[in-house]
Amino acid sequence: MSLLVVGLSHRSAPVSVLERASLTADAQVKLLQDTVAAEPAAEAALLATCNRIELYADVDKFHAGVAELSTLLAQHSGVGLEELTPYLYVHYEDRAVHHLFSVACGLDSMVVGEGQILGQIKDSLARAQELNSAGRLLNDLFQQALRVGKRAHSETGIDRAGQSLVTFGLEQLAEGGDVETWARGKKALVIGAGSMSSLAAATLARAGVAEVVVANRTFDRAERLAQILTEGDDTDVLARAVPMESVPVELTRADVAVSCTGATGLVLTAESVAAAVEGRTAAPSVADGDGPPAPDGEPGRTAATERGSLPATGLGGEDGCPLDLPAVQGTAGFSVLGEAAVAGMAAADLEQHAAWVDNGTVGGAQRAARPGTAGPLDPTPDADAIAALAATVATVGRIPERRRPEPVDEPPRPEPVLFLLDLAMPRDIDAAAHRLGGVRLVDIESLAEASAGAPMAADVDQVRRIVSDEVAAFGAALRAAHITPTVVALRTMAADVVASEIARLDGRLPGLDDKHRAEITQTVRRVVDKLLHAPTVRVKQLAAEPGGAGYADALRTLFDLDPEAVAAVSRAEDSTEKDRGPA
Repeated sequence: MSLLVVGLSHRSAPVSVLERASLTADAQVKLLQDTVAAEPAAEAALLATCNRIELYADVDKFHAGVAELSTLLAQHSGVGLEELTPYLYVHYEDRAVHHLFSVACGLDSMVVGEGQILGQIKDSLARAQELNSAGRLLNDLFQQALRVGKRAHSETGIDRAGQSLVTFGLEQLAEGGDVETWARGKKALVIGAGSMSSLAAATLARAGVAEVVVANRTFDRAERLAQILTEGDDTDVLARAVPMESVPVELTRADVAVSCTGATGLVLTAESVAAAVEGRTAAPSVADGDGPPAPDGEPGRTAATERGSLPATGLGGEDGCPLDLPAVQGTAGFSVLGEAAVAGMAAADLEQHAAWVDNGTVGGAQRAARPGTAGPLDPTPDADAIAALAATVATVGRIPERRRPEPVDEPPRPEPVLFLLDLAMPRDIDAAAHRLGGVRLVDIESLAEASAGAPMAADVDQVRRIVSDEVAAFGAALRAAHITPTVVALRTMAADVVASEIARLDGRLPGLDDKHRAEITQTVRRVVDKLLHAPTVRVKQLAAEPGGAGYADALRTLFDLDPEAVAAVSRAEDSTEKDRGPA
């Protein structure tokens, strides 16, 4: 059997795909059950966090295992296999061990060095043990991963290379400033009472917020978390619990809200956030860049018309024009006046507009006067200008810009009055909330972007060396353990041979007294032990080296060992291993 991992994470897939592929608790259980029921897999464990989904299995066939695990991930995540496949990665044998150990040390985390992953690995192992899906291999692997992660944090300064996702998120809300200075005196709303939400609540309390309100679907858990915060020795924060129905009201009082629930839909919509900040900022609720509305009865004016620097033309001014040039101005920053109106316009669009101008001047008739002008407007300058620009199109294929786009005056975005941190996957808070004036939203996607270029501490190299050493040691132990049942079966067979020969001796020498019988028995056993000692020790050493798996087969063949006897030893060891809990 061989170790295989198939998964996707923030390194291989966009947040939108991770969000869709996230698994509910029930789906995780069903995925593990279906995996061990599948033909290639004998054991299975699932590591599912907010930014990774990894399925570990002990398989007897590599290609069949990859196909089966990929299909099961797609089925249970609800993302089609064809869509999911480009984002999946596969690790096998030592590479799979190296990957999990790196994950346990925080090297593969969104925030390098964060320690929360250790708790998640421990939970994954406990779930697999509870479902009896983890056998000897995965029990050993996950327990060793926990030990490696703890060693990395205790022997190196990997903690200095990054913080928890919660701390990093709060730093992003504070825009790189001191979190304690930013948080001091604020009122916080924490939605959810799981491990991540609890960590967020504790972090906010230690940072100096004045109040923490905890909302959770299970009210008892919210009360328990609030009680822990209130009774904590390192803070004097005021904490209380509220039901989920109170979130909209509490949001109107909060300065910062952190959400991390297991909900499959949005917990906070953009509308609910907008309602929470209404009246708390003088700016419009949506920071869309539009200027203030014009006075009643006065058409809106651009900076270009205010300056009056260009003469008016008929481009885009009359009803029936096939081009919405004012809209072009609003989106691209172009003036609708003069040649700038068609600057950058595609040739086909220009020809369409030229045809409209020509049709408007049939028979030499002039257009009606535009409202607000002194008299009738002569369309000839428009037609001449378009004809000249059309000649340019024939040469360069596109209208050149004659001047820089007109500057667009955008109102300053108001200072945030509500800070939102979304640590859930799938997301709890509508991403559209970031466009609301007075709101600052940080979510998993923005955290991934912010941490992509984060510098790595020198301690990371030391952790990588630890991982490499531990992978080599685990591989050696695994290969040595692979031969152990064969060695045990060999020694058991030798003991049976000794017992059989002593029984024959009793039949031939019935008058042999107990003292002599015991001495003879002990002598025969010492002879057998000495004959087997060197070969068994040496075969364990050889089996621990790369490529040493074949020595077990050699022993079974040379000593004609019963395969069932070897398998019985393995089953006994697996049964003992399952009785142990996570490290």
